[in-house]
Amino acid sequence: MVKVVFFGTPQFAVPHLEALLAHPDIEVLGVVTQPDKRRGRGSQLIPSAVKKVAIAHNLPVWQPKRIKKDPETLAMLENLQADVFAVVAYGQLLSSQILQMPRLGCVNGHGSLLPKYRGAAPIQWSLVDGETVTGMTTMLMDEGMDTGAMLLKSEIPLDLWINAQDLAVQMARSGAALLTETLIKLARGSIVPTPQDPDQATYAPLIKKEDFSLDWQKGAIALHNQVRGFYPNCVTTCRDKPLKALETVPIVPECFDQYPPEYEPLKPLIGSTGKVGEIVAIAKKFGPVIQTGDGLLLLKQVQPSGKKPQSGWDVVNGLRLDIGESLLS
Repeated sequence: MVKVVFFGTPQFAVPHLEALLAHPDIEVLGVVTQPDKRRGRGSQLIPSAVKKVAIAHNLPVWQPKRIKKDPETLAMLENLQADVFAVVAYGQLLSSQILQMPRLGCVNGHGSLLPKYRGAAPIQWSLVDGETVTGMTTMLMDEGMDTGAMLLKSEIPLDLWINAQDLAVQMARSGAALLTETLIKLARGSIVPTPQDPDQATYAPLIKKEDFSLDWQKGAIALHNQVRGFYPNCVTTCRDKPLKALETVPIVPECFDQYPPEYEPLKPLIGSTGKVGEIVAIAKKFGPVIQTGDGLLLLKQVQPSGKKPQSGWDVVNGLRLDIGESLLS
């Protein structure tokens, strides 16, 4: 029986915890998660997604504000004598003291194929950069930022249409199976850790508000990748008001072989041209088509300020958008 303490906070971590709980050869001794946060009307304290699962399974839960400086939590973790600490999207750095507590070390489930996309937002940046494959990596944690020796990997192919929200769901499911396999094999001594090549490392930094702003001077593919990578937050301007772009279609020849059948009517629009940021065509039943710095981009689903998400075609009819209007602020 592998004795595990699970560290995690958001919904992404939940399938990992549930997989460990379901395995007959794994015993989850308790859960460490971030403190409850005040949200919504009345500023009610809301527990993390991981805490909700832990409570449902009657697991002990620790929620230190700063785990490295919480002697009570540190003493409890030491006394548990766990075989391994499993860490997925916990949200705090672990000290060398914590890393050395479990017999087999601390194992992290990271949302990229390391050493690519170390850091806080690997899922989002892999899409923004137009990667065609990503995946999950388990590694033995050290004091660096995702620099520990790798254990196992699972690959996930990326098509042109998946967004960060849907990819996170898929990766959490894949990562849960990978983490379980890793802990069992690690306990059996059947994994040889592989050091990362620092020369191959890339980084996925924290996402900033300015990353959401659409610059129409960029090419259509780059803008499309930005929209799906930072879904649902990318924004442009329409008639001096914010307009969120939720789903787009790049109308460029190099993407045509990835079009589903329903996008075939968009191909003849390739000859339309105009100024950067300008509506150069209205695609019937689809929405407005915008001239970018390189190619055309259809706004297939949008969210006007103060309204619910709607199709690009509905916003064309609702606002009576016309060819020649500009989305530049």
